[in-house]
Order: sequence, then structure tokens, then C-alpha cells
Amino acid sequence: MELRHLRYLLAVAEHANFTRAAEALHISQPTLSQQIKQLERSLRVQLLDRSGRTVRLTDAGEVYTRYARRALQDLAAGERAVLDVQDLSRGTLRLAVTPTFTAYLIGPLVADFHARHAGVTLDLRELPQDRIESALLADELDLGIAFSGTHLPGVAGTDLFTETLGLVVGPGHACAGRGTALPAGELAGHPLALLSGDFATRRHIDAYLAGHGVTPRIAVEANSINALTEIVGRSALATVLPDAITRGPAHLHPVPVDPPLPARTVTLLRREAAYQSAAARAFTALARRWAREQDGPPEKGLPENGAPRDAAPA
Repeated sequence: MELRHLRYLLAVAEHANFTRAAEALHISQPTLSQQIKQLERSLRVQLLDRSGRTVRLTDAGEVYTRYARRALQDLAAGERAVLDVQDLSRGTLRLAVTPTFTAYLIGPLVADFHARHAGVTLDLRELPQDRIESALLADELDLGIAFSGTHLPGVAGTDLFTETLGLVVGPGHACAGRGTALPAGELAGHPLALLSGDFATRRHIDAYLAGHGVTPRIAVEANSINALTEIVGRSALATVLPDAITRGPAHLHPVPVDPPLPARTVTLLRREAAYQSAAARAFTALARRWAREQDGPPEKGLPENGAPRDAAPA
């Protein structure tokens, strides 16, 4: 058995078809079939059921492919470990964040990381939390920034800071500049522009409104935070976003709500027992150092010692 046999088997399992798998592997279909038969002979077991219109794994094949995937992931991690440069003169960091963090957090952190380690290439993605955890387990990511809670088995988290959500309005809204808290029940009287339902933030908001018996008047749903901030800044609509977002644009105004929306804990995620590259360790140290020294997310970036500049508490 050789490594190519594992890759060939996984390709057939993924495509459920020898021809499509061969095309993806850039080899001929007869060569692929021959290699799979060699693997089956070496294991003395049938791994694929070829009797139907599509090729599927046998029970033995299902078991074997789980180990094959894990073996290839471990070998890939081993290759990264060998090539890893401890002085961070080069390297790669694969990082994913949930969408709200692109609006206020990831910019300052990545800018500071790049200033310190310009030779490290950053592969940054914006993904829902469930996809971040799946990608970590599949060894497609080194780190993820999301929220604490019940994680998939094999995913570990390090709590960083507490994020607070609040009502946000533009200068043309009746509540702009309001000093007293708006009772939660009165939210029903204010048309809202909210994130769409595939955002964890939206589900958090819906749970709060339902818990206080509020049926919201939703005028706009969007899958972009930038779109929401532009809409709210130019209209009489209100939205609910992380408080930190209002520290930047002058046209956004936070409005206190009574009772406040429940806070959430922001967490740095990784795969348990996975090899952590020098770049991943450096980013983790940067994020944890900042979290120790600040109760809220950074606003204008981090100085050389990792402490935030001019950042107000969240």
C-alpha cells in the first residue's frame, strides 16, 4: 500500500464514480481501477461496491477511509512541521472568522500581525461558525475566531473577550442621541434592518426579542454588515450590531436598551492535538495578550507591546 492508493480511494469515494475521480486525479480510468484493486488485494477486503449505477464504499471501505483521511491529514501536518520556520521569516496561517468580526476586529489584529511577521502569508476566510469547526477538523484551517458554546468533538476554544450587542441608529432616527435606555418592549415600534437568519448574530437577536415578547417590524434583511451600516446611516431604520462597530463611523449612534442584549464570549478555535505552526502560535499569543489587556475589541490597532491604542471597553 502506498500513499497514492489512499488518495485514489478517497477520490472515488468522494465522486462515487471512477471516471470523474480519474479526471480529478488527472490519471486514466483504467489506471485508477487497477490501483484500487491493488489496494484491495493488499488489504484482502473489498472496499468498493461496483454493482450499482454509482460506486459506493462497502462497510469495510467506510471504516478504512476514516483512517485514510486521518493519516493524510497527519502527514500534511507533518510536512508543515518540517517546513515550518520558527523565526517566522516565512510561513502560512490559515484563519477563518465569523462575519461580524470582519467589521471591527480582524482588520486591526491582522494589520498588527503583518507588521510583526510580514513574511507570513495569511489565508483569511469569512465563514459561519459550523463551517469553521468542520474546516478545522478537516485540517483546512489553523485557527478560527467565533463564539463560545458547544463545539464539535475535537475542536478546542480559548476565550478572548466579551462582545456586547446593542441598538444602532443613524443621525435621522428619532432615538439618535437618546441618553436614557429604550425599554425592550418599545423595539416593536421601530422598523429594523437586521442580518439574515444564517448569521449567528441574527439568531441571538431573535432569541432576545422573543424572550421579551417583541414581534419586530423587519423592513430589511441583509447578509452584509457593511450594507446594514450604510442603510441605517442614511435612513430612519435601526439595527442591532456589536457595540464596537459604532466606535468607527461617526454617522452611527448606539442606543441603550433595557434590559441589554445578552453578551457573547468570543473564542479562538483550533483542532485539538493538531500541530500548531509558528505562525499559529504567534497569532494566538497576539490575540491572547490583547485580550488580557483589554476588555473590548481593538479600535485603531495594537502598538508594539500588543496593548490596544485608544480603545474603549466593549
